[in-house]
Amino acid sequence: MLNMKRVIGNRPSPCKRLCLGAGWGKAAAMGYRIAIIGAGIGGLALAALLAEDGHDPTLFERFDCPRPVGSGLVIQPVGQAVMGLIGLGDDLCRLSSPIAHMLGHGAGGRRVLDVSYPGDAPGRGIHRAALFQLLWDRVARLGLPVVTSAEVENAPLVGAGQRGSDQRILRLRDGREYGPFDLVVDASGAGSRISPLRARPLGYGAIWGTVPWPSGTALTRTQLRQRYHGASRMAGILPIGRLAGDATPLAAVFWSMPLAELEAWPEASLAGWKAEVTALWPEMAPFLEPIRRNADMTVARYSHGTLGRPHAPGLVHIGDAAHRASPQLGQGANMALLDALALSHALRAGLNEALPDYAAMRRWHVRIYQGMSAAFTPMYQSGSRSLPVLRDLVLAPCSGLPGVRQALTRLVAGTMIPPLAGSHAPQPASGQAAALRAARAAPISRA
Repeated sequence: MLNMKRVIGNRPSPCKRLCLGAGWGKAAAMGYRIAIIGAGIGGLALAALLAEDGHDPTLFERFDCPRPVGSGLVIQPVGQAVMGLIGLGDDLCRLSSPIAHMLGHGAGGRRVLDVSYPGDAPGRGIHRAALFQLLWDRVARLGLPVVTSAEVENAPLVGAGQRGSDQRILRLRDGREYGPFDLVVDASGAGSRISPLRARPLGYGAIWGTVPWPSGTALTRTQLRQRYHGASRMAGILPIGRLAGDATPLAAVFWSMPLAELEAWPEASLAGWKAEVTALWPEMAPFLEPIRRNADMTVARYSHGTLGRPHAPGLVHIGDAAHRASPQLGQGANMALLDALALSHALRAGLNEALPDYAAMRRWHVRIYQGMSAAFTPMYQSGSRSLPVLRDLVLAPCSGLPGVRQALTRLVAGTMIPPLAGSHAPQPASGQAAALRAARAAPISRA
């Protein structure tokens, strides 16, 4: 059976550890041979975490040259804690913009969204390419093998390995085979070929673009700003820091629209679109000037769904291959990072117990945020006429009430409930970063 690998850099000693202070934890008693399908945020983060625990991960990426797709995103405090555990916390802060506030206004100027982050734990707006590069470079420094041009067709079982656990091989569309592996991790996103998830397409999508932050704007680079026309149109500006090697501050601009209009976007009038956006939000005009053609904006389609059981013998799904939702709560990348952390921790208990433990750790955090996304998204992106009225006249005033404001802060920060839960997850320590560090360091005990 073929076992060809393209190796980047030199393989480090399994004993190598990140410098995170006391209590980092122990390497796995027995390293597993693990295939990770997809070199996106979740797959790269997982590969780094597994390698530091003494496992033998191999990444499989369908592109000839792995690259990110999209514009900007927000890494919430819980996601930042995971990046810190990988050893990239300082680099993340260096390339991102702190997001202290999320503000949204209706077409008439009424404030209908007002959410603050914790004072000592802002969100971090970052270009997807910058985040990808940080994780990719980390994997390269660890010397982990990456197989490119690898479009996985399926991952069949081949029986039990020496440790008694189910093993799988990877079969690629071009006929190549790799393995056997003790575990296959599907981190290949919404386009996964092997995930059983059949998500429900959402009726609205968006176009995203990256532009330099204009020098003459009165908008601040510590706020995510949005402007709504009912729920049928939403314009947004997100500060996203800068790219490595370039001091130019950047912004992600986005505009939501129904799917029918999204399909027609490549041939739509760019001038007409700019006129529509600036009529809704004049302050956005300088952000649109660098956009010269429709192809400067990336089309994004969204769907909603969750696997009830994100694993099978020798196979587990993480990130968008396991759960998908609207980006309204800004949790997509954070969910993938938390999935990676939970799975790496669960594998410390042994492979037979790891997959149900991983599912238990993430179950309620994923379900709560999926439910909140399903509830809130139609108020901001839908054809409804009544929901925006409810949003503006009821929910917006209530958001300033004591208790409600704090709940919204925890919602956007990703800390509404413990990100790792379940019977075998460590009890959270004080503060989310400390809780995740404790989760990473503590062994799993079984009575």
